[in-house]
Amino acid sequence: MDFKAGKLLSQIEFPQDLRDKLETSDLPQLSKELRNFIVDIVSVKGGHFGASLGVVELTVALHYVFNTPDDQIVWDVGHQAYGHKILTGRREIFHTNRKYKGISGFPKRSESEYDTFGVGHSSTSISGALGMSVAQGFRAMTLDSTLQ
Repeated sequence: MDFKAGKLLSQIEFPQDLRDKLETSDLPQLSKELRNFIVDIVSVKGGHFGASLGVVELTVALHYVFNTPDDQIVWDVGHQAYGHKILTGRREIFHTNRKYKGISGFPKRSESEYDTFGVGHSSTSISGALGMSVAQGFRAMTLDSTLQ
């Protein structure tokens, strides 16, 4: 089965494309196309609808506003990341989601530089994000002390 992305979604390979090719007025249509793409694939191949469909607009907005992957996004539940995976270089292989030798159903650091934390289920993200923030603070302190 062939899964087609909509007119705007088909132009997006990575988040930088969002920022370079689209206006803010295009984002509602992109969100609609992203939602439809997820529904089309998950309804045939299986997966989790609710969590991903609930954050489509948020996913588009985060990748539009922030400079990912330099700005890191931590998802609370891995199943929220379907739209994120599609917008971060995995649209063409998203149909392999959760399949043998396919892409992971969760963010996976070894799969993409955009997956900053291997979140599984709810609330593991809180301690993960806190740890990343503390580590970033330590890194900044180390840089400051070596520059003096």
